[in-house]
Amino acid sequence: MRLLVIEDNRQLVANLFDYFESRGHVLDVAPDGITGLHLATTQTYDVVILDWMLPRMEGPEVLRRLRSDHASEVPVIMLTARDDLPDKIAGFRAGADDYLTKPFALPELEVRLDALRVRAQGRNPRKRLQVGDLVLDLATLEAQRAGQTLHLYPACRKLLEVLMRASPAAVTRQQLEFALWGDEPPDGDLLRSHVYELRRSVDGPFARKLLHTLPRVGYRLAAQDAEATDGG
Repeated sequence: MRLLVIEDNRQLVANLFDYFESRGHVLDVAPDGITGLHLATTQTYDVVILDWMLPRMEGPEVLRRLRSDHASEVPVIMLTARDDLPDKIAGFRAGADDYLTKPFALPELEVRLDALRVRAQGRNPRKRLQVGDLVLDLATLEAQRAGQTLHLYPACRKLLEVLMRASPAAVTRQQLEFALWGDEPPDGDLLRSHVYELRRSVDGPFARKLLHTLPRVGYRLAAQDAEATDGG
C-alpha cells in the first residue's frame, strides 16, 4: 500500500515507518494539516492516516475540504486520542471511513488499512480517465489523444489529471494553483505558462479543441463547449 500519514507526533510517525516499511508499504508524511491536504489532493494514495489535533489545520477540516472542495474519495482513517462518542460521530460526519483511537496495535491498524484499500478498489475500479479521444492512464501516467502519445511535463500532467477528473465542470485558477503548489503559489502567473504548454500538447495538433478558458473563472476540459473561449 501507498500511505499518507498526516501526523505531527514524531515518535508515532517513526513507529509507523518502522512497522509499515518493513512490511513492504510506502509512506509519505505530512506534519501539519495544510501540507497533508496538499499531498492528499496532488498525489495518489491507497489510504490516508489522519490525526485530529494538527498544526495549521485540524483533521476534521482537512477531511471536509478533501471531500467537499476536492471531491476526493481516497479512504481516510482517523487515528486520534479523542475517544468520546461525539468526537467519533464528528469524524465520520466530516468524511472519515474508519476511526481508531490511541493507543492502538499496529497489526490492527494494518488490517483496517487493507480493508479500506480493498473496499475502495471495488468502489473505484477505473484505472484511466477519458474525455473525448483524450485518455490518461492512471497507472502508467501516460496520456494519449487519438492514439498519439502526449509528452507532458509533470506539472502539465497534474493539471491534466485535475481537469479530466472534473470534466466537464470548470476548475478555478485557485484550485489548479492549489493542486500544483498548495497554499504557497509562486509569484507571477506561472499557472498560465503551464496551461499554455498543456494546451500545445493536448490541442495543438488536433482540429477539435478540448481545453477551454473561462474568463475570470478558470478552465475546463470538455469535448463539447458552447461558452468558452480559446485564449490563454
